[in-house]
This record gives sequence, structure tokens and C-alpha cells, in this order.
Amino acid sequence: MNRSTLSPTILVIFGAAGDLSWRMLIPALYCLSTEGCLPEKFAIIGIDRKEMTKEEFQSHLRAGVESFCRLKIDDASWSTFTTFLAQYHSGDLSHPDTFGVLAKAIDELRQQWGGTADPVFYLATSPTLIEPIAMGLGKVGLGKNTPGSRIVVEKPFGRDLASAQALNRSLGEVFAEKQIFRIDHYLGKETVQNILALRFGNAWFEPIWDRRYIDYVQITVAETIGVEQRGGYYEHAGALRDMVQNHLLQLLCIVAMEPPVSFAAEEVRNKKTDVLHAIRPFPTEMVHQLAVRGQYGAGWVHGKHVPAYRSEPDVSTDSLTETFVALKVFVDNWRWQDVPFYLRTGKRMPQRVSQVVISLRPVPHQAFPANAVDQWHPNRMILNIQPQESILLNFQAKRPGPTIRLTPVDLHFSYPDAFKSESPEAYETLLRDIIHGDSTLFMRADQVEAAWSLVEPILQVWESNPPTDFPNYSAGSWGPEAAQVLIARDGKSWFESPEDEE
Repeated sequence: MNRSTLSPTILVIFGAAGDLSWRMLIPALYCLSTEGCLPEKFAIIGIDRKEMTKEEFQSHLRAGVESFCRLKIDDASWSTFTTFLAQYHSGDLSHPDTFGVLAKAIDELRQQWGGTADPVFYLATSPTLIEPIAMGLGKVGLGKNTPGSRIVVEKPFGRDLASAQALNRSLGEVFAEKQIFRIDHYLGKETVQNILALRFGNAWFEPIWDRRYIDYVQITVAETIGVEQRGGYYEHAGALRDMVQNHLLQLLCIVAMEPPVSFAAEEVRNKKTDVLHAIRPFPTEMVHQLAVRGQYGAGWVHGKHVPAYRSEPDVSTDSLTETFVALKVFVDNWRWQDVPFYLRTGKRMPQRVSQVVISLRPVPHQAFPANAVDQWHPNRMILNIQPQESILLNFQAKRPGPTIRLTPVDLHFSYPDAFKSESPEAYETLLRDIIHGDSTLFMRADQVEAAWSLVEPILQVWESNPPTDFPNYSAGSWGPEAAQVLIARDGKSWFESPEDEE
């Protein structure tokens, strides 16, 4: 899209002096600026409690860009970017005076630009400030009645179904649903979006993408890091709220959704919501058979000894918070009936990896003699989201020689090798879509509530039945033994990438 055709935009970042802005938002915006993807008339207004001059604000942001941006910073590009860093205001993010100052600043910029501009409000703040900020914007007329106005809300969006519903109601009083962008950065990753291209742009794959040919699906999001300095937040969240309710369920939706009629935002979001509604509920009496939780103890990760979760900063010494979750999920519809989806996520795993593994059913008749297929395993499609961006097709091939001996081989596609360019970071994609007003990759109110409805029974059972075995897996392992049992009951095992693929 040509810069001149983009609407003038004022991006207001609440929490502009915080870590999210420093590490993610401003480096992403710098990339968009350098690559000519921002509107010709574009301004960033930063608001935070911290006292800073505009110059100090710009200097602070440059340090973040130098540390975290995928592009090497240069003085000329930074000088251009600073023309967008219009203002910085310090103030209480929930005080009426702050919003009065903001409304005046937006009005002045509009007048400079000829009377029009779309204000976008990005809440890079604590979740407790979402409602006060939204109410403050509404009181100064920057909500529903302001053309082009949008509000961007980071996760976590509530901590259970009731709180998510209450937050949706509060935001709905100030903004129309089409103005609310609930962000999940996983959906901005190039490889996640390319699952849609793989499925719906190629005649090879979609005809076999159902229960007739697919035996089971695994979705893994594993991290080698612990909670770092987020212990205070994580103690009130845990892996089920922090990762499963949003990231993993959204990946499941993209893998399992029906073909859309078009790629219009509401059509795609409707198809993903249909998947959430089709997921088989978790009966409370079955939670222990379908869901596993764990918490890491001390151990070794990449040759370094690391502490137990209970020894991390701001974590209770007798914490019952889970750092690992594994689930067995079914999607009850014609495409996926009785195909199990195995989901797992954890901290202090042996590898950092996000991947989807599609395992196909065996061939209907094995014509080869037993000694020819001694290394046989099912055909797989492995969609690597991070740290690699790649697709592997695993199939059987005949070894060279006079006798028939089959062995597994890989057909490997790598995004960096194929396109000879670096993929944009997730926040670059999502910020560009926000500026364009494209909500395709953002969660709608009913999606959020449907996801919370699914995990609510698990939360309730786990809270009423505290674990007695925490910590139950060592740092550097693939989680508790119960996670292996979960999938082994079905005669299957978790897929683990070779170490040298990381």
C-alpha cells in the first residue's frame, strides 16, 4: 500500500517508557519506518508515569532499537524516525487530567494536518489499567464517536471467563467491537500465517487435511528460559492462562479451521471461532485424564545449572503455579471427529521450539516385507514456527541397492533459504495491520470468551485439587512423566526434534 494512501495516524502508547515499548513496539515501528510502511502523516505520543523530557524519551528508545531491532540502526534512518516521535507526557494513566492533556494534543495534531487523523491507543500497560484507560478515553470523547479510533489491548485478557466477559462489556461501552484489537503476537509470526497459505493455496495438502488421512496432531510451544523477572506476574497466571488459553488454542484454530470463502477479516475470524465452539468440553470428572500440569525443579539447561521455579525472584517458596501444561483435545465436527490434538507448553524445556506436527495414518495395506520396513514410522508434516521457520515433509524412500529397504527421509523447505530475506518480526506485522485497520489476525470478543470457556473447567479442577508433587520435572527435561503417559495411552509419543535442528 502506498504511504500517501494511508490515513493520517496518531499512535498513542500508554506505558511508553516500559519494557514492551522498549523491546518490541518501538523497534518494530523503526523497521516499518525504515522500510517505508508508515503513513506520511504519522505521530507517536508516549504516555507513562515516568518523568522524562522528549529528548530523554528519544534517547531511551534509541537504546532499545540498538539492542532489539532486526535492522541495523543508522543516524539518517533514526533522524527520520524521530520526526514521528512527536510528544512524551508523564502522568497518572488513570487520572482524568492525563486524558484531557491527550485530547488536546490529538486535536492540535489534527489541526496541523488539516483536520483529520485516526487515533490508535496502544495499551502497553498492566492489565489492571485496561479498564481505567478505556473509561478515561471515553470521557474525553475518544471512543466510539471518534472516526478511525482504535484501541489495542495486550494479553492477558482477563484471568477467567467471568473477568474476560466483564472486560469485554467495559470496552464495549466505549468502543465498538470493530475498534477493539486484542493482540496475540503469535498470530503475527510469518510461519503461523503461512499455515493458511500452505493449506488453502496448494492442491497437495487440503484434500488430505481431515480425519480420513490425519491420525493425530501435536502442537508444542517450549521455552528453555524460566520466568526470568516475571515471577510476580506468573504467580497469578501460570502456563494454562499465559500460553494455552491464547497462543496454543489459536494455533489449533489455524490448523483445524474450515476453508474460508475469502480472506476478509470477519470471514477468517468466523472460521476460527467455529473451531473453538467445536472443541469437546472438558468434563470435570475427566480433567485428570485429559490435562497434565507440572512445575520445574532445579536442573541443567544447555550445560548451565538453573534454579527451581520456587527459587525464582518473586515466586512463593511453596508455589502451586504450573509452568507446564499438556492437553488432549478433540474437535467434534465432520473434518476432525475423533482425531486427537495433543497440546503442550512448558518452561525450562531442553529446546526452544514452536511447532505443529501433523502425523498421517498408515497406508491401508503394507505390501513390503517386514525386513524392508524395519525403520518404518508414519509420514509427518512438521511446521516449525520458531526458532527455525521451515516445513519438513517426512516420508519413506528406498535406499540405494539391490534389495528393497525403506528408510525415512525429509523434504525440507526453509523460509530464509527460499526467500533470501529476513522475515518481519511479529509486532511489525501486527502494528502494520493495526495502522491499516485490518483485524484479521486479532481476537474478537466471542473468540476470547469461547477460549476461556474451554479452559475454565480445568482451572476450577486444578484450583480445588492442589498438586502434591510439585516440582515434578527437572529443568532441562520434557516435562513430567504424566505428560508422556497422556499420549502413550493412545500408543503414540511426543515428537522431539534433533538437538542440532535448534
